[in-house]
Amino acid sequence: MVSRVIPVENFDLVIFGGTGDLARRKILPGLFRRFCAGQMPPEARVIGAARADMDSAGYRDFVAEAVREFGGDRAFEDGTLAGFLERMHYVPIDARGENGWRELVALIRPDVVHAFYFSVAPGLFGDLAERLNVHGLTNDASRIVVEKPFGRDLETARALNRDLAAYFDESQIYRIDHYLGKETVQNLMAVRFGNMLFEPLWNSQYVDHIQITVAETVGVGGRGEYYDKSGAMRDMVQNHLMQLLCLIAMEPPSKFDPDAVRDEKLKVIRALDPMDPHHIVRGQYDAGDDGPDYRTAVGDPRSRTESYIAMKVGVSNWRWAGTPFYLRTGKRLKARSSEITVVFKALNHSIFGEQEDHRNVLSIRLQPNEGITLGVTIKEPGPGGMRLIDVPLDMSFADAIGENGDQTDAYERLIMDVIRGNQTLFMRGDEVEAAWAWTDPIIQGWEARGDVPKVYESGSEGPVDAVQLLARDTRVWRKVAP
Repeated sequence: MVSRVIPVENFDLVIFGGTGDLARRKILPGLFRRFCAGQMPPEARVIGAARADMDSAGYRDFVAEAVREFGGDRAFEDGTLAGFLERMHYVPIDARGENGWRELVALIRPDVVHAFYFSVAPGLFGDLAERLNVHGLTNDASRIVVEKPFGRDLETARALNRDLAAYFDESQIYRIDHYLGKETVQNLMAVRFGNMLFEPLWNSQYVDHIQITVAETVGVGGRGEYYDKSGAMRDMVQNHLMQLLCLIAMEPPSKFDPDAVRDEKLKVIRALDPMDPHHIVRGQYDAGDDGPDYRTAVGDPRSRTESYIAMKVGVSNWRWAGTPFYLRTGKRLKARSSEITVVFKALNHSIFGEQEDHRNVLSIRLQPNEGITLGVTIKEPGPGGMRLIDVPLDMSFADAIGENGDQTDAYERLIMDVIRGNQTLFMRGDEVEAAWAWTDPIIQGWEARGDVPKVYESGSEGPVDAVQLLARDTRVWRKVAP
């Protein structure tokens, strides 16, 4: 299977924070892969803008090093890297002052798409938007890309939205969540809305429960100071897991249109039940062979910030009333794995007598080994009566696409969508605020109660209390496996 590559319009992409870690690891290598695939037009340009004092030649050296390290298995000797580097420019710039802005304006062409990627701390978003406006770069051809976190609570999210809305229309603001750019996440919509097999069953009448797991093997690493002010709830649940829940639970939009899709996601967030404290488990990882315990890693022996959280969430609407959604995410767990699992109900009556409970299970693997597995019940081969077993119908994207297929990274896809002007996979301002309106009372609740996270063993599947969260409902978590 060979994917079809559609070139985008000519563009000038300015990466504020163009020498930062995100640009080096994701943005620049992703752009290189799009260049190799023929999706970038020949005249497209990328302009790095940061505090570092260097010229365009120095920036091309920086880009070349980033591409060689993170660009994947590409043949650089055929001239593709040299061709890509020709499109690189650099301007030293002051986000809050005047230095560099005149030079940046001179580089930007008037007759192309203008995209400004804010790969900087959220505290600079408003300043950059203001400087772009002062220098006449907030026109109809302009688009801005902002990275999470989109605030740390409802108040700061509203302030951030106001700062951006002062200079840009909502249709020009692209709030990027790389999880929504994953191939499997988009295929979730195709599976749901493109197959008669699933959509009639996608409701509380047939679905027993849904699990969403995002597990990491790494600890907080060098992000300890930031992470301890955030925690798993702010860092993962409020954005990544919330978006996955929305795509699973949303009603079919009237059409595959950015606002139609986001309208339905917003309805899901507004239908979320207030959280019962007994339906929340928080944890901190203990010391292990791969590093110190959480409190040592963040430098606070009394920290009450969670590195793990599990939740039982309800959605009060006609489709999902009574069907629980179990969410969990954590650091220093057994394996790196992101998975959405839809567990269908057991048969009301089995003609095969009393046998082990058999259920259909749809598993969508986001990482690693992106793919979809549907568990079905069949007869066990061989003589000796009708014995039933469960077997998987397994589709791996690597196998389906083939070794030469174009397995696009999430950032590649999302950046190209920015150039196209397609906001389907980006969060709208009211979505962000609705998510914080649900999240804030949960955080305020455990802070008011003085809840202390449970310690869990590094390399495990999380706190024992998380097992009990499902056991109370006579259910079990899926194994955290690579």
